[in-house]
Amino acid sequence: MKTISLTLAGCLALMAQTPAPKKTTPVAGVKKVVPAANRPVLAPRALLNPSLLKAKAPEVFKAKFTTTKGDFVVEAHRVWAPLGADRFYNLVKNGFFTNAAFFRVIPNFMAQFGLSAWPNVNNVWDKARMQDDPVKETNRTGYITFATAGPNTRTTQLFINYKDNANLDSQGFAPFGMVTEGMDVVTKIESKYAEQPAQDKITSEGKAYLDANFPDLDRITSARITEPASPAPTVRKPGPATTAKPAPAKPAPAKPAAK
Repeated sequence: MKTISLTLAGCLALMAQTPAPKKTTPVAGVKKVVPAANRPVLAPRALLNPSLLKAKAPEVFKAKFTTTKGDFVVEAHRVWAPLGADRFYNLVKNGFFTNAAFFRVIPNFMAQFGLSAWPNVNNVWDKARMQDDPVKETNRTGYITFATAGPNTRTTQLFINYKDNANLDSQGFAPFGMVTEGMDVVTKIESKYAEQPAQDKITSEGKAYLDANFPDLDRITSARITEPASPAPTVRKPGPATTAKPAPAKPAPAKPAAK
């Protein structure tokens, strides 16, 4: 961004040449329209009820992350850690990571993310704890894992290993996927703030806290499931005209009662 510098005389001259704004009389009943670009981005409603986001993930799927540093792709394997893979799938599919920052980045160790930009979303997911998955894969370079604060405490925070961190395996950190494209992007994520951002502040204040105090953090602009792709709708071609009489209607089958 260019910075324009004016002398005092130039400023006075400019002010003298600028006509005073005309006063306008507000019209009763007319609401001021805020430009779309200036409106706050609201959290998707689905994210406010974690109990509803429990879709079973495909056995293998890919998620593409677009970040302020570039793009990378995660390939998840449900057999490695089923509960973690399912949680990751639901978070990506429902837009949880939009504008989420990489708030804890330690070179030669890992890059951590997974606190939402929206405080109200953090508030509900903070209580949505998962049971542990058995550790089946080791924490290799490029592998992605849910963070944990002890047994059965995983929620939404994840990290990508910058090196082989096999010492984390015995502590219950169960990888569920790996970065298959763009690991060079992941290693370039801004790390100058290290562990300075306070996680409780991110949880309660979201993006506003990080923007005000750590403006150079890299963040995720979007994340989406790319494989398996949703099947295209089947288009049936019209068949030849028929004069057959329609079959008599059958009674609809009974539906199971809601539990």
